[in-house]
Parts: sequence; structure tokens; C-alpha cells
Amino acid sequence: MTATTEETAGCPACGARVLAADRFCEDCGAGLGTHDTESVAAQCLSCATGTLDANGCCRVCGRQPAVADRRKLDLGALAAVTDRGKRHAHNEDATALRVLDATRILVVCDGVSSSDHAATAADRAAATAADRLTTELSRGVGSEAATIRAIGAAADAVAALGESGDRTPSCTIVTAVVTPSAVTVGSIGDSRAYWLSTDPAALPPRRVSIDDSVAAGLMELGVDETTAMSMPTAHTLTAWLGADADAVRPHILTFAPDGPGAVLLCSDGLWNYFPTAAALTELAFPDARAAPLATAHRLADLALAAGGSDNITVAVAPFPSPSRSPRP
Repeated sequence: MTATTEETAGCPACGARVLAADRFCEDCGAGLGTHDTESVAAQCLSCATGTLDANGCCRVCGRQPAVADRRKLDLGALAAVTDRGKRHAHNEDATALRVLDATRILVVCDGVSSSDHAATAADRAAATAADRLTTELSRGVGSEAATIRAIGAAADAVAALGESGDRTPSCTIVTAVVTPSAVTVGSIGDSRAYWLSTDPAALPPRRVSIDDSVAAGLMELGVDETTAMSMPTAHTLTAWLGADADAVRPHILTFAPDGPGAVLLCSDGLWNYFPTAAALTELAFPDARAAPLATAHRLADLALAAGGSDNITVAVAPFPSPSRSPRP
């Protein structure tokens, strides 16, 4: 019998003992050798222990430290921008965009900053919802049913990140399915969707999502908006995605625009400063129809100029869809 000793080495990310044949470090999850060289290079700058996964999240601390302060997504007929803001060390917002034939899909999620791994929760929810919407719609499922299933899948994905507790990973979600004839919006939490338009013959600008917050509950009881929003607990969520959340009951709304405009999804990093559809319409137009990426950048810049106290995410889809290709 011949004894064989496998070659050992130290993990380049955390220094733990690994074998030559190992593809990943069992301690920190870093990719090893030629199997995953990009993961080895992408070391977390926050905890200095883990490495980043394909979504840019640290495998150990869950944050997204090695990314630019601002990221963009440009699919031509829709675009999004997410910015860290001025006061947060990390961006705990996430966004996902998809195009399925003539249908466009937008998702914005906002990690609950008081929870652990909020960035991971938001990223997981956004990607899961966008993928599930694409799958369901491609099978011929209607927009409302697809939205309910997608938000349910996102809720399950976030719940799987941790057990119920004071700091379990949590986030909000708002989605939009934009077809050539209608828009379907779904939401849980206080990330918002708006319909924007300057056409006097079209549907007037309006918010098309419902907040799950203390302020929203007070307004349902008859408290005026100014008073409700001035309460110290105004932004406290009454529904969210997470292992400690109640049963998933998303708000669903479908409307048929009768003229040109734009669908805008955003986190509270934008609407805290510009809460009304009229104000957002004034700021977004005239470029929102022809230049969704430039519009998303400008709105994020305006939120920064107004204070930038939170992460900012803006997603824009002109209606009807412009006929152009994604920018390089």
C-alpha cells in the first residue's frame, strides 16, 4: 500500500489550509486556483476576510464593499441607477431589469438597514423577482398572477437567508411589468412606483403603489399626509420581505396609460425628497421618454444635492417603449 499526501496551501483570501484539488475554501468560500480566479482577486474590503460572489456580495459579511458608489443598468428601452448616497458606508439597495419581447420588467428593492445582510436581502429579492417574472410571463401567465408569484418567490429567497429575529435579513420590493398596452405594479414595503406624464390628454401623473408604513396606516385612518409624514415613526415598515415577515400579500395594481409617459420605480432615497408625482414629472421630463438612463442619473443627482441621506435607486421605463438598441 502506498500512502499519498495531497499538496496543501493557504487560502489566498483568509489563509486557511486548503488542498490542491479544492475549488473553494471551506472557511470563507473563496474560489481557488484556476477554477475561480476572479473570486480570488475580488477580496472584500470591508471585513478583509471574505471574497465577493457573482453578485458582488461578500461571502462572509454579506456586504457589497468593492463596488463603485454608483452603478447603472441600461437596456435601451429601460434603465436604472443605484447610488450609495452621502451618509451610508454601503449601498443596500438593489435593482434588476429584464426585457421579454415587447414586455419590460423592472424591480427595485431596499434593504432594511436595521437588519443584518440587508444588501444581500435586497440583491437576492431583486434578482429572484425579475427572473421569476420573466419565467412566468414567458409561459403565458398574466401580469398580475406573475407578479404575485414573483414577489412570493422573492419573499422565500429572502426568508431563506436567516431565521426570524430582531436583525434577520429584510428588504422592501416594488416591481413593474410594462407591456405595450398596460402596466402592472406590485409592492411590499415603501419602495414606490409612479406614472409620470406631461401629456394633457393622457392619464395624469400619480403614485401607483401603496406604502406599507406607519404613515400610510395613519393616513388610512384620516390623518392628513403632512402630519402623518412628520411623525417620528412615519417610515417604520408594517410589511416587508424576511423570515420574520407576515404572510406575503403584495399590493397589485394594473392600469392602461392612454398616452405617452414613463413608469418610474424608486427607493425612499429619492422620494423622501420628491414625494409627489407632479414634482418627479417636472424633474424627469422632457428626457424621460427619450433618455431613461440620463433621467435616472439626473434624479439620483438631485437626491444627492437635496441631502443624499439614504441609498438612492431609480428605474425608468418610457411608455410606449422607444425603438432603440441598448447603449454600448
